[in-house]
Amino acid sequence: MTLSEESKKNKKIGKFNLSTLPKRWQLALAAACLILIAIFTVAFWDKLHLAKQGLSQVQGIPVIAAKAREGEIGVYLSGLGTVTPINTITVKSLVDGQLMKILFQDGQIIKKGDLLFEIDPRPFQVQLAEAQGQKAHDLALLENAVLDLQRYRVLFKEDSVPKQQLDTQEALVRQYEGTVKVDQGQIDNAKLQLTYSRITASIGGRIGLHLVDIGNIVHITDTGGLAVITQLQPIKVIFTIPEDDIPRVLDKFKAGARLLVEAYDREQTQRLATGNLTAIDNLIDTTTGTVRCEAEFPNENSELFPNQFVNAKLLLEVKRDATVIPVVAIQRGPQGTYVYVVKADQTVQVRTVKIGVTEADLVSIDSGLSPDELVVVDGAERLREGSKVQAQIQSATSFGG
Repeated sequence: MTLSEESKKNKKIGKFNLSTLPKRWQLALAAACLILIAIFTVAFWDKLHLAKQGLSQVQGIPVIAAKAREGEIGVYLSGLGTVTPINTITVKSLVDGQLMKILFQDGQIIKKGDLLFEIDPRPFQVQLAEAQGQKAHDLALLENAVLDLQRYRVLFKEDSVPKQQLDTQEALVRQYEGTVKVDQGQIDNAKLQLTYSRITASIGGRIGLHLVDIGNIVHITDTGGLAVITQLQPIKVIFTIPEDDIPRVLDKFKAGARLLVEAYDREQTQRLATGNLTAIDNLIDTTTGTVRCEAEFPNENSELFPNQFVNAKLLLEVKRDATVIPVVAIQRGPQGTYVYVVKADQTVQVRTVKIGVTEADLVSIDSGLSPDELVVVDGAERLREGSKVQAQIQSATSFGG
């Protein structure tokens, strides 16, 4: 072996070459490295989390709190309701004829007495002229018969004509008088038909889409009508209340109390209109255990629309000097309803409370809480008895104060 070969051999022995190891050893070594890296990473994040948790415990859990206040809260009875017009009129023709004019826009707000349709008046004008001519003819016959009667009466006094002839002439005068009255009736009827050819609105409200186009022949016997008018002002809402609440409502209604009713949208977030209870049905629906009530709304700005679905709330009474907090502060658990009360040392106390009336986003507390105490309204899911908190006070106006 030469000197150069021995030198190369020594270099290979002194240097560790990973590629010379078996394949399974290479994979095992790589896996061991990855495991070590993962262990160090987990240990680092655990220490970081513990440090943050310790910092949180020192500074307190951030929450939003609201101050319980003393105020008024309404006792409401809620029910599903439907907006119903007080009057709905189907406009129909009282004469037969050709429709000549439509004098409104579909969906227009109209007033009582507004002209809506015109039917061809010419046939009725002809009937009127004929009736007036017939009356003139018969009136002339009557006048002549009256003159003859006056002559017969003079002659009868002079014993120049028999009594029978005088009686006959008197009967003829009465006959012509009756004929003239019939003629006058024909004239009045023709005038009435002429009036009916101009169709006017019998009530004010919103008129719907016209159902017959110009040029069609309309008849008295048509069942569909020409258009539909719904009265919008005032308007009523038919809603239901539970049968168990009927005695309380009846007592106040019979005593003449003015019971307020509010109409809300489907989501019960927007109040649409305010009205008054006007009637209570005389039967209970046995399938639902409810009774129907009727409330009237001025609807001056057309907030309510016929057949609209609403949530009706009947104000039965107002509780005064009640302790009121936001509904979101109420927690529920095995011990019942409770709230987290923020104490002066910025720790929380679990306080069992008895809730009373709920109105929108407010609830009254019958016992367990006093006015001016702070309750947690956001962030309660992370709290326990005695937890340290950083409380941000919510303004009273944000929950109806």
